[in-house]
Amino acid sequence: MSVVLNIQRSITGQPWHWRGLASDSRGGLVPDDLVTQLLLARGVPREELDMHKAPSIRAFMPDPSIFRDMDKAAERLADAIEKREQVAIFGDYDVDGATSAALLILLLRDLGLEARPYIPDRLMEGYGPSGEALVRLKGEGASLIVTVDCGAQAFEALEMARDAGAEVIVVDHHKCTTELPVALALVNPNRLDEEEGAAHGHLAAVGVAWLLGAALIRTLRARGWFANRAEPKLLDLLDIVALGTVADVAALRGLNRAFVAQGLKVMAQRRNIGLNALIEASRLKRAPTCTDLGFALGPRINAGGRVGRSDLGVRLLTTRDPEEARIIAEELDLLNEERRAIEAGVQAEAEEISLLKANHSVVVVASKGWHPGVIGIVAGRLKEKLGRPAIVIALDEDGVGKGSGRSIPGVDLGAAVLAAKDAGLLQAGGGHAMACGVTIDADKVDAFVAFLEERLGERVTQAMGERALLLDAVVAPGGVCPDLVNAMEVGGPYGMGWPAPRVVAGPVTVIKADVVGSGGHVRLIVSGPDGRSLKAVAFRQADTELGAALLSAPRHRKLWLAGRARIDDWGSRPAAELHVEDAAWAD
Repeated sequence: MSVVLNIQRSITGQPWHWRGLASDSRGGLVPDDLVTQLLLARGVPREELDMHKAPSIRAFMPDPSIFRDMDKAAERLADAIEKREQVAIFGDYDVDGATSAALLILLLRDLGLEARPYIPDRLMEGYGPSGEALVRLKGEGASLIVTVDCGAQAFEALEMARDAGAEVIVVDHHKCTTELPVALALVNPNRLDEEEGAAHGHLAAVGVAWLLGAALIRTLRARGWFANRAEPKLLDLLDIVALGTVADVAALRGLNRAFVAQGLKVMAQRRNIGLNALIEASRLKRAPTCTDLGFALGPRINAGGRVGRSDLGVRLLTTRDPEEARIIAEELDLLNEERRAIEAGVQAEAEEISLLKANHSVVVVASKGWHPGVIGIVAGRLKEKLGRPAIVIALDEDGVGKGSGRSIPGVDLGAAVLAAKDAGLLQAGGGHAMACGVTIDADKVDAFVAFLEERLGERVTQAMGERALLLDAVVAPGGVCPDLVNAMEVGGPYGMGWPAPRVVAGPVTVIKADVVGSGGHVRLIVSGPDGRSLKAVAFRQADTELGAALLSAPRHRKLWLAGRARIDDWGSRPAAELHVEDAAWAD
């Protein structure tokens, strides 16, 4: 790649490196097997190409029994089904928690057991299971409680539950410490004592819950439960698994990629009443794509837990009533608009504070008055804008902060937060490599910042130094077309850990550039040497160095534009456009 373009420093200040796709002497695509080249560039061994070209559950699914406590959890759930016990599913309030809870509720319903959902209120109860809630569920008749997407760090809560005689199964994927909380079973591929299961540490909680479902069906089959009953079709629940996996930004490798590839097929059939209503409320006119899961459906499910009622997502995904589904989906759509407005205000304030922390390796911003329901989104925005890990903390009137963080590749923020908790700097904290949550006293924020700087400073510097824009193809502007996009999509689904192909178009002349939307998007019309034009947009770049260069590019200077080729299907005739991430002068 560097031989063709030799971009050592782009407008955003990074080199452009070749990911592995070959080009011809003019910088065009080689008319070889494009999908094969994309897969090889993403680390697929040549002998595994066939299984990755059409990722199936059969090809990637492990034996559920390799995970510690999986068989114990399945046996206990099977007992509950046979004895018609009261079971409560305690989920987190985000998409992964909602989908994990909904999956188990739907599966248990198919097995003849109506489980009770419990989703804590973000503002009143906070993250994870509280001892009070678990004891209350026990007192109200639940003989078995299953926590999903939470529980790995709930030491006090699970001790209270045990003392009250409650049996609890923990299904989680967040990082664990050497010591584990007391539970009947703790299924988590990120347990430090995992062996074979550790290879699946990238699973979202909903993926772990699906594997528990597979183990449960196998256990019941061995007991003869299905002698006079039909077995549930676990594959029919993959639409929910796909949604939770993508929305939780889990790495789309191996089994996760199979979950999403097959889940999108199930979703296209509109079997889930609630998901169908959500698709309608999102105004999608076609079968959802992986991008839609992350940017249309997921945020609406999340809106319930962020600024509305935390149980709306689970209720939507498990309802049998189309009218109830329509009402909930429309409410979530409205809540999502409210969330956007709240987020914009917090974002502006957080960015202003971050300007004072430009020399910090991990940017930590804290303030009173911020809505804790949007801090995770704002942290993600800061991380993208600053190119380094970011943590946003909302302080309440009592001086207690709820924080959410997002990291960059190569910097394990979750492990650092657990270490800070062990050092006595946090009331609570946990997460995984790319995201974390914390509860902290306001007077310990400065010490927390110093701790992160000492622990992660060198690693952040190294990760930022290794930063480069990885490219897959170089095309003329006219080559950014629906055929190219469709050809590249065959190598999907794309997402975290399985990056969508990035193409370079050029050299181009900017014919028109302006700012559109409240987010400050730069809209472009560019032209190539052959006179063919291309539509492009650089999202949220109006006030950045890249945006300034695009808006002021003179006609006599040509640019290379790097980004993702997408189908623009808003018009009567589908066309392609380029979502610009970076640019470099061609002369």
